[in-house]
Amino acid sequence: MSTLKLDLENYKELLQEYIRTKDEQALYQAEQFSKQSMQHKISPDEIINVHIQSLEEIYPEMPEYIQSSMNFLLETMISYGLAYQEHQSLREKQLELKSEISVAANMQKTLLSTVKPELEEVEIGALSVPAKQMNGDYHHFVYDGKGNLGIAIADVIGKGVPAALCMSMIKYSMDSFPEMRMDPDVILGSLNRVVERNVDSSMFVTMFYGLYNFEDHTFSYSSAGHEPCFYYRQDQDEFEEIDAPGLILGVSSESTYVRYEKKVEKGDLVILLTDGVTECRQGERFIEQEEVLKVIKSFAHLPAQEIVENVYRYFERLQDFQLRDDFTLIVLRRNV
Repeated sequence: MSTLKLDLENYKELLQEYIRTKDEQALYQAEQFSKQSMQHKISPDEIINVHIQSLEEIYPEMPEYIQSSMNFLLETMISYGLAYQEHQSLREKQLELKSEISVAANMQKTLLSTVKPELEEVEIGALSVPAKQMNGDYHHFVYDGKGNLGIAIADVIGKGVPAALCMSMIKYSMDSFPEMRMDPDVILGSLNRVVERNVDSSMFVTMFYGLYNFEDHTFSYSSAGHEPCFYYRQDQDEFEEIDAPGLILGVSSESTYVRYEKKVEKGDLVILLTDGVTECRQGERFIEQEEVLKVIKSFAHLPAQEIVENVYRYFERLQDFQLRDDFTLIVLRRNV
């Protein structure tokens, strides 16, 4: 502190020297004084106060209006210092929160990771991209005891860390179900009770669950208030809506779900998605469903994975590379 006190006492000499000579060397010394002041955590208003005291000693007859203006500057800098400290505190908390969210996002990727099957009978393309760090969408591939492929796609009404935790709970609940009880209506009924008991009443989950049977190439499915999915008939070059009425998960423990079934013909596509695909916006304009299907159709001749990637890139560009909502798209094509 003795060195600091000496420096503060020398400020008047630095100021007086600069007033007299306008020498650049004095400005350099002032710069060094500022750096040393920062190291000792001296606030700007303290420096201004020393400046005022130095002026009063150099110019004892300093006009009152100059004195008033300097006092005004001092009060302004005191307010600035307080505001700056608050800003720095908020910034540090923001950076800390951002770091925590980044860790949570990486944990979410690990917890919700799923392996896309590579099959001869059915070609699969899958892509899920979060609009922000945390993903409110979820998709999962799982086999039942007979070797049938279960495909889940879901969307949490709610975002951030709570949504990620909710999705993790759903995934591990699915993984714990008996392999012989993987029928879509049974799965959704069981998950509904899990969500209703364990998730906050302000958060709900929409979900579509399908089961692909490789023996007869039938696709059975149920939906819990999820976005309608689509079936593309290659021979007719037409889309059909795959819709299955059902209440979203978590509303009532008494909810039941209906199982539907569809025959999948060779070359046809089954398209599962979330509302981040069908509710894309270009500026303030919502993209119509017909336009979404037209885009998917334009890439239907490509391998399934290339279909989902090209559709994503199309709508990413359309939204100026700023997704408004999480984007998840799954495409199945029967090959044999």
